[in-house]
Amino acid sequence: MSNYDQLTAHYQTINHFNHAQSMLGWDAAANMPSGGSDARSQAMAELSVHIHRLSTQPQVEEWFGEAEQESLNSEQQSSLREMKRQWQQATIVPEDLVQAQSIAGSKCEHAWRSQRQENDWTGFEKNWKDVVKLSREEAEIRSEGLGLSPYDAMLDKYEPGTTTASLDSLFSDVKSWLPDLIEKVLQKQQSQSVIMPTGNFSVANQKALGLETMKLLKFDFDHGRLDQSVHPFCGGVPTDVRITTRYDEKDFVQALMGIVHETGHARYEQGLPKALAGLPVGEARSMGVHESQSLFFEMQIGRSKPFISHLSRLSANAFNVQKDPVFAEENLYKIYTQVEKGFIRVDADEITYPAHVIMRYEIERDLINGVIEHTDVPELWDQKMKASLGLSTKGNYKNGCMQDIHWTDGAFVYFPSYTLGAMYAAQYKATMQNTVDIDGAIKSGDLSPIFQWLSDNIWSQASLHTTDELIKRATGETLNADYFRKHLEARYL
Repeated sequence: MSNYDQLTAHYQTINHFNHAQSMLGWDAAANMPSGGSDARSQAMAELSVHIHRLSTQPQVEEWFGEAEQESLNSEQQSSLREMKRQWQQATIVPEDLVQAQSIAGSKCEHAWRSQRQENDWTGFEKNWKDVVKLSREEAEIRSEGLGLSPYDAMLDKYEPGTTTASLDSLFSDVKSWLPDLIEKVLQKQQSQSVIMPTGNFSVANQKALGLETMKLLKFDFDHGRLDQSVHPFCGGVPTDVRITTRYDEKDFVQALMGIVHETGHARYEQGLPKALAGLPVGEARSMGVHESQSLFFEMQIGRSKPFISHLSRLSANAFNVQKDPVFAEENLYKIYTQVEKGFIRVDADEITYPAHVIMRYEIERDLINGVIEHTDVPELWDQKMKASLGLSTKGNYKNGCMQDIHWTDGAFVYFPSYTLGAMYAAQYKATMQNTVDIDGAIKSGDLSPIFQWLSDNIWSQASLHTTDELIKRATGETLNADYFRKHLEARYL
């Protein structure tokens, strides 16, 4: 067996354990009783350590050294590059830190579920300080090993090739035009009459509606399922994708679009090349590219007029209210394109959403780089919300700095991926419409031409190319944020 084959077999084994760990995480979020938290945290920590040991075994380095001398085709070279990148990411962090982070993150995230509802910053801070401390330790270790700033070193985990400098430039540009665009759209929509949903929308009916919508989006139910959790997410593996949403029986709107969003993540996972399954090269390219799929589904498809027409019909049938004006196509479109300055990121409209992301990026950047302390976050959050959206969160931790799940378990440096994803999605559509009748496909109810383009250009390519190469091959150029701005202006102005 060649050294390259030794490596592929080894990473297939690691993948099996990652699969098991993802299922434990899904179960903890969707099914596990509260009393199981401590034991589950310990089990997941033990599994994290085992995976880390597999990833850092001494012979792996020897295999890499020998495999680099072997005659490999271009696909194998890409595969070797991605295996080595994961190996470097793993070997740089000591085992005891991995275990400590897993325990601290599980403990903090589980307690957050009730602490958020109770607006309990004091209780949350006691757990979160350890998560922040350990994340900073990891950032410093990665910084020394990679020769990057702490934040850039952490950013490399989610967005390889992206830097703080590039994000600062990108987001600075967005901040230069976004506030004016928000005000223009708010002014335009002032005279708009919208009928908001009222009444009781049972969870059972909402789930049935979600499942019908997933069928329209060609989700493969033989290899995935929909469940309920505190915070919507997509997890699992390509052959067993688990997506969740959260329901509000007074309002079906957010849960439904949350399902559309998570289905985008899931279709990407289900569309990854089977021949590369279980290998790093067969995984999603980056979190920004992953978010580009969910946001293409949610924003480019889901909030388009032709798709809203389908949602109008499906939702009216699900709730048996065919003559209710709330479910009329035009009204539903107004609901899904209504712009409002709000506290909650996951409920934010397409235009104000980047403001939520940018302020989180600025806070976590300074937190990881040691410029601020974790106790400074509530006040900074309030200041930035006032500056970007004119809202105060002073004393309102539930709808302020405690609203997201990401930081609770140490998932820092993820937030930029959301706005990067929205930008990629707009760029895909601008390119796709040169060869695909997008609106026509959506109207017909057969979205196959759209999904075929995504499959050919994104899903099937997995991590065979760098992010810049992937985007350039798909669209003819690397990331160009102008497409995002033009998309927003075209839809809302």
